[in-house]
Formats: sequence, structure tokens, C-alpha cells
Amino acid sequence: MAMKRGELIYKIYRALTYGLSPLIQLHLRWRKFRGLEHPLRWRERLGLPSLSRPPGPLFWFHAVSLGEGMCAIPVIKCCIERRPDVTVLMTTTTTSAFEVIKHQLPNNVLYQFSPVDTPGAIDAFLRYWKPSAIMLMESELWPNLIIGAAKNQIALALLNARISAKSYDSWSQPFVNSLTSLMLSKFLLILPLSTTQAIRFQLLQCPPFIINFCGDLKYAVGNIDTNEGDQRVLKELQVQLMNRKVWMASSIHKGEEKVMLGVHNALKQIHPDIITIIVPRHPQHGKQIALELEKDGVRVALRSRHDKLMPGTNIYVVDTLGELQKFYILTPIAVIGGSFLPGSAGHNISEAAAAGCAILTGPYIGHFSHMATQMQRLNPLSVLQVPGHILVEALSNLLSDAKLLEERQEAAKQAYHALSCGITENVWSFLDFHIFRIALANEDCP
Repeated sequence: MAMKRGELIYKIYRALTYGLSPLIQLHLRWRKFRGLEHPLRWRERLGLPSLSRPPGPLFWFHAVSLGEGMCAIPVIKCCIERRPDVTVLMTTTTTSAFEVIKHQLPNNVLYQFSPVDTPGAIDAFLRYWKPSAIMLMESELWPNLIIGAAKNQIALALLNARISAKSYDSWSQPFVNSLTSLMLSKFLLILPLSTTQAIRFQLLQCPPFIINFCGDLKYAVGNIDTNEGDQRVLKELQVQLMNRKVWMASSIHKGEEKVMLGVHNALKQIHPDIITIIVPRHPQHGKQIALELEKDGVRVALRSRHDKLMPGTNIYVVDTLGELQKFYILTPIAVIGGSFLPGSAGHNISEAAAAGCAILTGPYIGHFSHMATQMQRLNPLSVLQVPGHILVEALSNLLSDAKLLEERQEAAKQAYHALSCGITENVWSFLDFHIFRIALANEDCP
């Protein structure tokens, strides 16, 4: 009964998305005009390919944005190494993810923008690429994609699966929960990033036998590759930062710059030579911060201008994409943004831990609270959660006490290594057993 109701609701959803397709296409054109879609490749969002499909089986990995996409890369590399006979297709939704990930993927991986969830776009995409298996990252639950894949007997997996509390409330609404249950029944494998997430999926009537645990793939990201030019720039910056107190505010959101600049001004009274590195979540925000500071007569070094840290300059703003992990290498202390204002949901802590930073974060960290708790259980010094008004004191203690700073750096790195060990291998084992063998067996069937 519930399954039939889910199928009925899906038919309504499919009809609505079919009817709205012209408006969705107009919306994509408007986004392209505003620079939010790729100017040349935006038609890929309508399921129209820009690359040729090689013969043979193809596995499709999909992530919405940069963070999820980076999590998929270690698994993709493992897949290519162990199944060289299979073509791998990667898709993401955002242009920011595209600009960074295209430089991180192996050369033989095909990379496209993902299709919008309309019947025409999804059907065209599946008809052209004919994937044997689809690996969706985190919370990408799209009815036309999932039901369409199941109808074409394509094996489905959800990796690093999570549903926020808000999304859970939406997916469990009386009118929608049957559709949710129908979609989840089409998966052969779901790997939630925590037991809390697993419980949410089971409450949404996900078949319990398809849920398995292997850890959080965000720990598997590690350090991204750097070319010779990047290494030269990093060495130059290391020289400029030598013998100066340094801390970094990373992934900050609008409004948080006021908190960080207030902290910077207070710390400057104690350490006149201090360097504050600010890495906003969005590069344009960085340009705005630099402009406002320069209007007030504050000297700012801007990454996109290739400015050098001259004497008298205490603020370095990174307004470029894909360089966060490189800058973690340069700083002993990382304050993770997106966590100091109510309603925020935090950002990945493990990247800073991998680089050996002492980690501080605000109180509003959403599902990343699981990551913080895991690290703190292994070593209480690995992550320090503080509200904005205590940030000056916490940073001052670290900057003034070399032993304490070293202890927190070492604690973060040890926790990271303990939690990251074997995750990619575990994911590969589950995928190979539950997805790839079945998918390739279906390929061999006449």
C-alpha cells in the first residue's frame, strides 16, 4: 500500500517537473547570465553531453558541490586503480566545484555538469551515458534520477550519506514520506557518516540490510595535489610569515568577518606583528572584505592580486578557489568559520587537522558536531569549541604558549590519522561487493 502511494506521488512529481521544464530551462539561462552557470557548458545541466562516451561499462559518481566532490575523489582514484577496464564519469552541480575538481581528477576521468531533475534531462543523460552504477554523495536524493536509474536496472549507492534535521522533517512529511521510502528502496548500498544518520534513514523506512558503516569520507580527502607553481608560492609565503605570529580564519560566512576582524584588532594590541589570514567561503566576499578595510585605511594583502606581505601589513585575504588546504599548511592555528553565528552549520574540520593545525571552531557546527566529538574522544585537545566572545582569549593563550600550541597541533593530527585510516579501502570493499560486481554482472547478461 505504501509503495503504491509512493509510486502515485512520484507520478505527480514527474508530471510537475515535466510541466515546469521550460521554466527550469529559462532559470538556467538566467543563472548563466548572472555567472552562476558555466558560460559554455551550461547545456550539460539539461542532459546534453559535451564529451564522447567510450565503449564498455561506466560508473557515475555525482556530488553537488566542492566539499562532497572532494570526498568522492579518493574513491574514484581507487576505482580507476582496481578497475582499469571501467570508465569513470564524475558530475557536480556548482561552477566553484568544477573549477577546483577538474584539476584534482585523474586525466582519464570524464567530467560533466550534472543534469537537473527533470524527466527530459535525466532521461537524456541516462540514455547517452548508460551508467552501470551510480554513486551519489551525501544527500543527493532526486526522484527522477533515482527512479529512472532503477527502471534502467542501474545499481545505486549513497556514500557518506546524511540528512540534516531540516531535510529529515521535510522528507518525513505525511504526503512525502511514501516517496522517500520508495526512493530509498531503490538503493543497494547506503553508507551513512554516523549512527545518528543511520537512524534517520531507518526512520525514513530505508531497508536496514543495505545500511553499512565505514567512517566519514571527509577524513579521506587528505592534502590536495600542488604543482610546482603552487609550491613556489607557498615557499615564498612561508618566508614572508617567518618570525611572525600567524592564525587563520577559514571558510567564514558573511557577518563572521566582523567577529574575526574584532579578534584581529584585539590580538594586534598584544602581538603588533600578528598576521591574520582570512579565507572566506566565497571568493567575492573576500574582495568585499579587502575593499572595506582599504576604505578604512587598513593595509591588506589580497591573494588574487598576488600581493606580498610587506611590513605594516597584518591581514592577508585569500579570495581564490581551491586553496584552503594549501593555506592550512602555512598556519599553526585554524579557526573554522561558518560556526559563529546562529543558524550556521560548520565546515570540515579534518582538512585543518590533516595539516597539523591547532583547531578552534564556534558553537554552531551542525552535522560536523559528529566529527568534532569523534576527534575530542580520541584526544580532548584536538578540537576547541568556543563562542565568539571567548575567541580572543583562546587564541591569545595559544599564541603566547608554544607548548600548549604544539600539544593542540599534535592532538589534531593524531586524531585525524586515527580516524582516516582505512576509510577509502572500506568504502571500496563495500562498493565492490554490493554495487560493482552486481553492476558488471548485469552488463554481461544478454
